[in-house]
Amino acid sequence: MAYWLMKSEPDEISIDDALSASTIPWFGVRNYQARNFMRDAMKIGDGVLFYHSSCAEPGIAGIAEVASTPYPDHTQFDPDSKYYDPKATLETPRWMMVDICAKRKTRLLSLAELRKNEAMADMVLLQKGSRLSITPVTVSEWKLIQKLLA
Repeated sequence: MAYWLMKSEPDEISIDDALSASTIPWFGVRNYQARNFMRDAMKIGDGVLFYHSSCAEPGIAGIAEVASTPYPDHTQFDPDSKYYDPKATLETPRWMMVDICAKRKTRLLSLAELRKNEAMADMVLLQKGSRLSITPVTVSEWKLIQKLLA
């Protein structure tokens, strides 16, 4: 099993939105490295830290898991979508998505709190210039975050 941190703007999809649905599609990823994580590395059952970004207080807001294998992101084909990609075709899609299943809402574990914890210093999220919407999380980081959320 692998672990991931997946960022969502809460005004687009929040942890509460995710909890109200059985699964939600993680659409709109338009970075090749993040896409490759979904396409090549994510497996059903992998753990997910649901992270609220681009908001007043960013941070981990819940726990989820990967609930599907990767499949083409339908928004790349929709000219009315802000995620439309005119270079994508049904025969050669460029962007993928997975479904996730929210397991529980947690207290907000803020970015500031994560930065204060020396054991988290190597976490990809906390690296200077890190802006990816999906990043891997190590087993030790996952376990420490579970303790911080308990």
